[in-house]
Amino acid sequence: MIRKTRLFTPGPTPLLPAAQFAMAAADIHHRTAEFRALYQRVLDQLKTFVGTKNDVLLLASSGTGAMEASVSNLTSPGDRVLVLSTGKFGERWTAITKAFGCEVDVVSAPYGQTFSLDEVRKALKPETRAVFLQATESSTGVRNDVQGVAELLKKANSNALLVVDAITGLGTTHFDVDAWGVDVIIGGSQKAVMIPPGLAYLSVSDRAWEAMETSRNPRYYFDLRKERKNAHKGESSYTPAVSLIAGLGAALDFIAAQGGGDLAAGRKALVDNAETCAAMTRAAVEALGLKLFAPVSPAAAATAVLPPAGVDSGVIVKELKSRFGAVITNGQGEMKGQIFRVAHIGLFDYMDTIAIIGALEQVAASPLKIPGFQFGHALAAAQKVFAETGSSAKKETAEPVGAR
Repeated sequence: MIRKTRLFTPGPTPLLPAAQFAMAAADIHHRTAEFRALYQRVLDQLKTFVGTKNDVLLLASSGTGAMEASVSNLTSPGDRVLVLSTGKFGERWTAITKAFGCEVDVVSAPYGQTFSLDEVRKALKPETRAVFLQATESSTGVRNDVQGVAELLKKANSNALLVVDAITGLGTTHFDVDAWGVDVIIGGSQKAVMIPPGLAYLSVSDRAWEAMETSRNPRYYFDLRKERKNAHKGESSYTPAVSLIAGLGAALDFIAAQGGGDLAAGRKALVDNAETCAAMTRAAVEALGLKLFAPVSPAAAATAVLPPAGVDSGVIVKELKSRFGAVITNGQGEMKGQIFRVAHIGLFDYMDTIAIIGALEQVAASPLKIPGFQFGHALAAAQKVFAETGSSAKKETAEPVGAR
């Protein structure tokens, strides 16, 4: 049979065709009225997509650039900060904050698990300047309790800023950024907004802007105050990724169309879709006789799975690609060979989910030869989940905008 390559990775994700067309046609100069109109429109749309009234900025960088910007703009050497780490990207927060001279307290959970709020409460100090965490730790498939941490900071009367890497969380998790009091939340272009890597975006609260006035860490390219000043004029501080911004505008239009023209409703539909695809996949994996790596607090962005005992997860990754053109991800770092990950973020739907589960059944039959395996059990488990959750979510999002 022919093979068509399909990405099931948590970034880059499959590209939206409309965004590809928009990028191909983006032959405009960035210091023109035409680009300023596009840039301002996209920044306004991003506010709705993030779900905030705060300023949202765009940076020509990967998401890690926005992570670094949040540290360099909000802290000074010697500041005490708290990192909540549940995987490789939590460890990245630790590395960045140490690089900028912060005194770093860390609450870490074993891979595949999340931290407890009691651990966070005990680690929080009166002098803690900021708390850094992931909404979704895509390296382990874990979802962290952002709302719980935000509420804990309020109850503790802490002045600590709350900075959230939601690069894989936005578009897969429901947030109430302003009500919870998230000071900085970060997204990336190669995730739920379905365009190539190269753009990072972040919303910044009034408290965070005030904190920048007293922070003493060096910054130049990632000077958020400079970026904000230029954004108010419809410009970026430096040469922007014009084609990616055009693609982002097309992607946000597509998401709005999923909500009947309402971008907030489209965002909800996108998150509900990821939740449904993830729930279908978890049910299928367990029906295959495999174990979830993060069973207690699973993310909707990606599902992490343990291979059968004695099997390197790379075997499953290679089989899916060589036989079916399905690209999933192995574990990262020391987890390589120990888990495989299937993504649900962005342009994945029911048909994609059924396809990858069907391919997993083939691999389970051979070469894995899982004891007691029977064709159709995993697919039936996924179908049942969709019948119970996916169809009702579809009816809700199909409701006319004017009826709400």
